[in-house]
Amino acid sequence: MSKTDLEFKKNIREILENGNWDENPRPIYEDGYAANTKFIAQVYEKYDLDKDEFPITSLRPINWVNAIKELLWIYSDQTSNLNVLENKYDIHWWNSWSIDGDGTIGQRYGATVRQYDLINRLIEGLKDAPFSRRHILNLWQEQDFKETSGLLPCAFQSSYTVRKIEGEYYLDATLFCRSSDYLVSGHINMIQYVALQMMLAHECGFKVGKFVRFTQNLHIYNRHFDNAYEMLDRNPEHQNPVLKLNAEGKSFYEITVDDFEMINYNPIKPQLKFDLGI
Repeated sequence: MSKTDLEFKKNIREILENGNWDENPRPIYEDGYAANTKFIAQVYEKYDLDKDEFPITSLRPINWVNAIKELLWIYSDQTSNLNVLENKYDIHWWNSWSIDGDGTIGQRYGATVRQYDLINRLIEGLKDAPFSRRHILNLWQEQDFKETSGLLPCAFQSSYTVRKIEGEYYLDATLFCRSSDYLVSGHINMIQYVALQMMLAHECGFKVGKFVRFTQNLHIYNRHFDNAYEMLDRNPEHQNPVLKLNAEGKSFYEITVDDFEMINYNPIKPQLKFDLGI
């Protein structure tokens, strides 16, 4: 079993056996019932990408292609317009969070990236001062929250460090999540930010180093418990999935989902279905 699957099972058990219940939750299910969760706090996960450790679980199929498409919508297209997400990438899972019937998720995510020119400023800093300790990409912008309603970012910040080893530059990344629906989006978010790390490293001529995720509230919804126990019972053969970026000659904004390749990924089926807390 891979490091990712072992870590996944460990955290699932910890939530089920020792987690705390929330009270008066904001999310509800589509049928109107409260979407309560059991959670643990301050969870740390680390992967050495330069040693081919990659955070994708084999305990159920993860749609890594759509995960990267959503990432490109946020950081390349830099928009919160759902028409772009649907027409360009054929992704519809954000529709439940559309605000005021305007076809967007508000001044959030990609709109925030564009508003503050976050990607271009980050790339400029990495190139001009690689050893700076100020390489931060922050989607938690209070002014944006005042401007429009909308879901507040869950994966809200990432920070980056450059190391030089035997003449080679390595880019390390840390993702900060205030909240993570572990069974549904936990690995999707990690895949996305590893892909972003790869795109940034490619743009700057660096190698990809270590990836860390820190989650303040890691939770499982009450209607997902059966799926959690099902995944604990699944025992995939050891495999070593690896994500590759093949984008020679392309700039950051020219990279597409077709430039990514997943190797040695054979998840256990069938897929599991989840009621979403909205």
